Amino acid sequence: MYNTPFVIGVAGGSGSGKTTLANNLKDSILNSIILSHDFYYRDNKDISFEERVQLNYDHPMAFETDLMVKHLSTLKQGLPVDRPEYSFVTHTRLEETVRVNPSPIIIVEGLLIFEDRNLADLMDIKIFVEADDDIRFIRRLTRDVKERGRSLDSVITQYLTTVKPMHDEFIQPTKKHADIIVPKGGNNTVALHMIIDRVNAILHRTKNFQAEYIQDI
Repeated sequence: MYNTPFVIGVAGGSGSGKTTLANNLKDSILNSIILSHDFYYRDNKDISFEERVQLNYDHPMAFETDLMVKHLSTLKQGLPVDRPEYSFVTHTRLEETVRVNPSPIIIVEGLLIFEDRNLADLMDIKIFVEADDDIRFIRRLTRDVKERGRSLDSVITQYLTTVKPMHDEFIQPTKKHADIIVPKGGNNTVALHMIIDRVNAILHRTKNFQAEYIQDI
């Protein structure tokens, strides 16, 4: 008998540690995959690079969420999908796609994954990761300069003009949809253990999953 995949949603502001938590969960749960909302940024190759860098990438409309809903629904049906691949250097999608095969556990991660009702309704448990604003900004600044080739001034300008306003307007309000709120970022080991215990209990109670999906951490 086919078991519908169990979907864990991990949301939070930029630099909150949500990606770290998602990766920690993946490392602790066998046969799990991560599907990031970042893969589904809209392709803006029809406009110039100068115009692309001015776009608001923290607004819900920056994402092709309908495609992510379609892909997650397909994975839950036990079928593979070819997800987009996105470049944060050029702010465009790559020509190549990545084949994603269905897995018993799917971890969905992203800024605004609870903002879209159709996407949020596909999740079995929702987790919101919190961190102080100053910490989130420093993490974002470090990441964008080191990993994405951004200048210091451009990161600061973007944070003040779009990142923080969009966080306050769209991201932070979605915390109310969370089943679990994780303070102090994605390396909160106490919270990680609690989440693993809760997921384990839910899997055994409602999904009849095998115990070997959960590893000791």
